[in-house]
Amino acid sequence: MNYRIRNATAADAAVILRFITELAVYENAGHEVEATVETLTQSIFGPGSVTRAVICETDAGEPAGFAIWFLSYSTWQARNGLYLEDLYVTPEHRGAGVGRMLLRHLAKVAVAEGCGRFEWSVLDWNEPAIRVYEAIGAEPQSEWTRYRLSGDRLKAFAAG
Repeated sequence: MNYRIRNATAADAAVILRFITELAVYENAGHEVEATVETLTQSIFGPGSVTRAVICETDAGEPAGFAIWFLSYSTWQARNGLYLEDLYVTPEHRGAGVGRMLLRHLAKVAVAEGCGRFEWSVLDWNEPAIRVYEAIGAEPQSEWTRYRLSGDRLKAFAAG
């Protein structure tokens, strides 16, 4: 089967939401999805958005996967980086090279835009993804621990 990657458009918001939901369910966090077609349309495709997305599809136009990313910044490099927020391949297209194809596409974007880094996070139990990442030469950054403030804790801290 042949695949192609194209830039996502607002018309893809429902497919993107489906992929986000399927990914969240896979990560045992389906109950955490708050996104809607409307909020995705605004946040990815609305004015001032810093987020970009691509869809990977078959020659027949069947969506097989997606990636969403944004630019980050490295003070040490004084350069932008590309941060991959989500990458998802549907179960029926796994093992066909779609994930690797999406990663290579984003690596090309990073190089073309002069980024010094291409980074992402992965759950420590997601062995299939980790194998793919290590196969392309990516290295885990074990010396960093990610922290998060969200929801009520974010609001409470912001309020002082």
